[in-house]
Amino acid sequence: MTIKNKKCKGRKRKEIIKCHKCKSQADCCKLGAWIDLEEAKKILTLGLKGDFFHLEEDDAFPSGYKVGTSYEDEPCSFLDSDGLCSVHKVDYAFKPVTCKEFPFEDGKLSSFAKVLCTPYKARINNRKRIKK
Repeated sequence: MTIKNKKCKGRKRKEIIKCHKCKSQADCCKLGAWIDLEEAKKILTLGLKGDFFHLEEDDAFPSGYKVGTSYEDEPCSFLDSDGLCSVHKVDYAFKPVTCKEFPFEDGKLSSFAKVLCTPYKARINNRKRIKK
């Protein structure tokens, strides 16, 4: 479960995304993720099938570098044949922080949440139906 504070009429309200209730657990992995280079090095020690792409400098990441888990707009290369995260299956402790925190980035709801987060999309659709 991921929680974010959201202002509501002058006070904060908690917004909750219930990832564990998601029926399609890997929707958020459809475009891969940017992860810290040091996390990538640890994942490599697991010997899993998957690759990293596009090493770039980025001060927002602890090591100062980020790598992608997919090529261009492809799914994450660490999704297994069941469509689930092979890193998560082996050891949740190795799962990258950006993956654990999604649909939030830097404490704010990601712009990709509307596209990739099934529970968030469902909640938006429910709100639209209620307003009609």
